[in-house]
Amino acid sequence: MQDNVQSNFPLSLHSRIFYSPRVSPSMFHSISFVALSLVLSSHAQSPTYSATYLPSNAPYQSEQGQAGYNNCTSGSSQTSECQNAYINTVQDWCIWGPPEPGPNSVIGNTEQIEVAWCMQSGHGTRLIPDGSITGAHVVVTPDYIQITGVGNLTNINIPAGDAGGELDPHGADGNGNPIGGLVFSSAFGALEEIHEWTNFVADEEFCFRACKPAVNAPTMCQHIYDVMGCEWNMPGNYSPGVFEQCLGDSAEPMGVYGTSTFYQGAPVTPPAHPIPSSSSCTFFSTISNGQAALVTSTATTPASTGASKSGSSSGTPKSTGSSAALPTVPAVGYQSLTVIVSTIVVGFSMGIIVTF
Repeated sequence: MQDNVQSNFPLSLHSRIFYSPRVSPSMFHSISFVALSLVLSSHAQSPTYSATYLPSNAPYQSEQGQAGYNNCTSGSSQTSECQNAYINTVQDWCIWGPPEPGPNSVIGNTEQIEVAWCMQSGHGTRLIPDGSITGAHVVVTPDYIQITGVGNLTNINIPAGDAGGELDPHGADGNGNPIGGLVFSSAFGALEEIHEWTNFVADEEFCFRACKPAVNAPTMCQHIYDVMGCEWNMPGNYSPGVFEQCLGDSAEPMGVYGTSTFYQGAPVTPPAHPIPSSSSCTFFSTISNGQAALVTSTATTPASTGASKSGSSSGTPKSTGSSAALPTVPAVGYQSLTVIVSTIVVGFSMGIIVTF
């Protein structure tokens, strides 16, 4: 039994395992309950991240290999390399886009170096030129803020005909796309960094979801469905000619259907979840920032510390009704705790005492 336990439950903590037939059932149940409680408690905590920033204290660059920067000053610049995105309201939001124009600037080629293109000056980013966005729909739910819409995104350097791709804080190599990209939002109260987010952008359509910091944020902002596009990942209103901000219900997590989870590449692709209901909408005739297609600037490029044209950003209401904060593998201590308590549970169920 001793050999079987060691082979089935290998421990990298220099553990010693001894067989003991003297563990009473009551002691086993008490210790098992405590151990199991520790496991469940640890798993119920929010994910941990390598750092958390605000725009005011972000470093020059938050990730190794980053092309742009994060201490982005103020104002705006059409040559800014700022990699801070915001999603606050229908008048104040950003999406990621290529830093340079040209046929080779498709999202698939530039995802690691995208810069922030925003609807409002003051963030030190580039501005989305007026008239580029022909429909924008913001919904704030208990779990996330989401914007969906359409427009002529060739004005932010996306080549015509580009079907686009997904940007998220993870990326295939764990560094995020773009590398070092930070996202901030005041949708849930004070301005804060959003650690879990996903943004799809193409030449004529975009969607961006930023999840409220919570234990379910990675699920609500899942990033593994990168070929499924906006309307499958983020069901919502994509109609042109409407600019609105609403409250709404949260959608079902993308890819989750009851007790089953769909994985990209499966033989059968399920339909998108239904569009959740929304209410308390405020409508605007348009959204703008005063930025034409000409290159103008009021922002300064920050100097490394070692390691635009400004305008109003609102339409007229018609009616009312951190290093890049990438999720990290749980800390070694967390892994060790899980191994220890799991081993205790298994050990006592088999009449074994485990010491470390």
